Amino acid sequence: MRVDKWLWAARFFKTRSLASDAVSGGKVKINRATIKPAREIKIGDQLEIANSETRWEVTVKALSDKRGPAPEARMLYEETPESIAAREAERESRQFVQDPAADTHGRPTKRDRRQLGRFSGS
Repeated sequence: MRVDKWLWAARFFKTRSLASDAVSGGKVKINRATIKPAREIKIGDQLEIANSETRWEVTVKALSDKRGPAPEARMLYEETPESIAAREAERESRQFVQDPAADTHGRPTKRDRRQLGRFSGS
């Protein structure tokens, strides 16, 4: 089974083309080696997956080329305890950091533009 198809079926990526792009971009490794999207995957392979800011280290438990519900997709792999702990720590650290753009809501109003002009001196 192709690795990009398995990543899509296991719900790591929304589309198969996104999974294929991630594999081509070096964001997915099998047994610590960079691969191509057509690489065959088998049960017992160790995968390292980086999707935006989230990272997973999983072991392939089953193969499926059909995308099913999330509970069934979770049965296709087993995540390592180190990966679970790292994701939890990352989630908690993000919880306390406020996004700088959280206060802005779309385009600035006329009043906002005037205040920015006074602040920047123009």
